[in-house]
Amino acid sequence: MEQLLPLSPFDMEKALLKVQLVENAWNSKDLERIASAYTIDAEWRNRVEFINGREVVKEFLKHKWEKELDYTLEKELWSFRENRMAVRFDYEYHNAEGQWFRANGNENWEFDENGLMRKRFASINDLAIAEKDRKFRERL
Repeated sequence: MEQLLPLSPFDMEKALLKVQLVENAWNSKDLERIASAYTIDAEWRNRVEFINGREVVKEFLKHKWEKELDYTLEKELWSFRENRMAVRFDYEYHNAEGQWFRANGNENWEFDENGLMRKRFASINDLAIAEKDRKFRERL
């Protein structure tokens, strides 16, 4: 059985670690690493898209990062209880034309008994920004 530490129920230390591990995985853009953190039948809402299943998650992310170039993400724990978390995030990317964007949003997460994310519901807004206004330039 797949297991991804830390497991719930979360305390502050475990919750902060889980958020950092998710941020690190997403910034790696390693599809296998990221997808392996989700249950086989994971449920997502990402903006207006509804995504079901680990394999669909991988396809979604593959297409996302073909359009969102030099993607850099930062997550922050907002709240947690038992096996659920609320997280806020910012990320930046540019498109093929060189226009930079900052995306801001919130996610609600639910984990199974093995520490895999079973549900991810994300609300996201994008704002076009000038290259000089980037927050994450030093991370590239």
